[in-house]
Amino acid sequence: MTIQENILKGIQEAFQSLFDHSVDLEQLSLAPTRKEFEGTYTFVVFPYLKVSKTSPENTAKQIGDYLVANVDQVADFNVVKGFLNLVLNQRSWLDIFSKIYQKPHWGQLPSNGQKVMVEYSSPNTNKPLHLGHLRNNFLGYSVAEILKANGYEVIKANLVNDRGIHICKSMVAYLHFGNGETPESSGLKGDHLAGKYYVIFDKEYKKQIEQLKDEGQTEEEAKKNAPILLEAQEMLRKWEAGDKEVVALWKQMNEWVYAGFDETYRKMGVDFDKFYYESDTYLLGKDIVEEGLKKGVFFKKENGSVWVDLTAEGLDEKLVLRGDGTSVYITQDMGTADLKYKDFHIDKSVYVVGNEQDYHFDVLFKIMQKLGRPYGPGLYHLSYGMVDLPTGKMKSREGTVVDADDLIQEMVETAERHTKELGKIEGFSEKQAAELYEILGLGALKYFLLKVDPKKRMLFNPQESIEFQGFTGPFVQYSHARIASILRKADQIGVEYKNLDFSSIKNVEDSESSLIFLLNDFEKKIKIAGEEYSPSVIAQYLFDLAKEYNRFYADLPIFSEENPNVVAFRVALSQLTAQTIKKGMSLLGIQVPERM
Repeated sequence: MTIQENILKGIQEAFQSLFDHSVDLEQLSLAPTRKEFEGTYTFVVFPYLKVSKTSPENTAKQIGDYLVANVDQVADFNVVKGFLNLVLNQRSWLDIFSKIYQKPHWGQLPSNGQKVMVEYSSPNTNKPLHLGHLRNNFLGYSVAEILKANGYEVIKANLVNDRGIHICKSMVAYLHFGNGETPESSGLKGDHLAGKYYVIFDKEYKKQIEQLKDEGQTEEEAKKNAPILLEAQEMLRKWEAGDKEVVALWKQMNEWVYAGFDETYRKMGVDFDKFYYESDTYLLGKDIVEEGLKKGVFFKKENGSVWVDLTAEGLDEKLVLRGDGTSVYITQDMGTADLKYKDFHIDKSVYVVGNEQDYHFDVLFKIMQKLGRPYGPGLYHLSYGMVDLPTGKMKSREGTVVDADDLIQEMVETAERHTKELGKIEGFSEKQAAELYEILGLGALKYFLLKVDPKKRMLFNPQESIEFQGFTGPFVQYSHARIASILRKADQIGVEYKNLDFSSIKNVEDSESSLIFLLNDFEKKIKIAGEEYSPSVIAQYLFDLAKEYNRFYADLPIFSEENPNVVAFRVALSQLTAQTIKKGMSLLGIQVPERM
């Protein structure tokens, strides 16, 4: 039993003994005591005044007296109106610490026997990854790592949008203006090369629209009749018919893009277990439409189109197959959902996709549940808000996109400038310093994008993200480096802290107990982050932990303490804090430096 469970059991017994009333343990809960009051846990008595038939203060006092007399861990209490603040005894803090310090897999919950797929990234092969993709990739990777820590078997998947009119636009522009250019001849990454021609297509398309308008066409007509657009549409038809020349160009340009993506993914520090390609999945789902018609889940209209009626679920009617038998997006998404289940027999499937697709996924999930899919209840859309820069929104077809590679490079350079200014690289070789700048630059970027609740739209400020003070990645990283330096010193002077005899410690200071309290919360925070699919829970926790450690470090001496057992205890406390920061940051996909 944990200390919290013991106290709650004591409160349950107090109700029975004092008020002759039985309370379910599930109904009882403890909150952390607010900083301005003495205590560790607070029990709120207001909901139970009908049972106690006395004032809030008297109810709290009676329960407090009962706990001090009957629960070993409770040493004292104080009452603020209807809030019962419980003070733990010294021994309890050492029991908590020794239990978590000796835990073999700290920060890893036991296997729950369930499989989950997290699908993220989902790039288009007509342009490089941009700032929005960074939030998507960092969210997907982090959620996958958090779910692993919650005991799931996780499959990281990437559904690549490698076909369609947008891909053909880059191909048509390349045919007209490319002159056989390659990544090697141009010195451009393959994804940047494809993106260059997507921008060229848009410029040429706009030019042709203006020409057609000058010839007397309306804007609407000109947009439909621009020769370069008609050519792209014809190219898509040829691709679907398997035209050899078109398919060869498509494969060539996609290979360039994939090589570019791989390089960016390596820089980002994200990976995948399974790639799906839309060119393989876009025809899937038509058999599910037939199945849905037979089951009465779908219905046919006079023009032959197939629909689902979701009005009872608070939505509307939704097209699932056109009258001419061609697919819409939802058709292939139904087929892909079945394919994922066939491949991996997953219990849950998490789609990391921007919030502009909320309605689409709401429809998809309701359809799969109506069809009785075993994985239907486990479908989840991790919907996230867009990322803006202080300079405003981005549009890739106009070439004003904030490129992921450029932004990562800018962050590394900012980290270098900032670190040099603060003089935090003394004694580093050139190679070590370069590694540190990468760890700090990428860590600052990831932490800034992950510390905000995924659902919120956010403003990314590169300069603010790199600060070594405040709610930033470098602050947490620097705290880890400080502790690593303490541990090195402890090893050098021979402090025996790894097999500590906790019975030799007689007193626990306030800043030590506050740190132990936070450390004890780590696995609970992992559980909450997994349930809410929210890395921001971990980011906030790590900031609080780093802050609390810095308070402990400022309040109490470590190596100048006279009692060697207390020195060993404080080093052990530092070591567990460093281990927790390192594990927590790894759940965000962030490395921590050993020295700075």
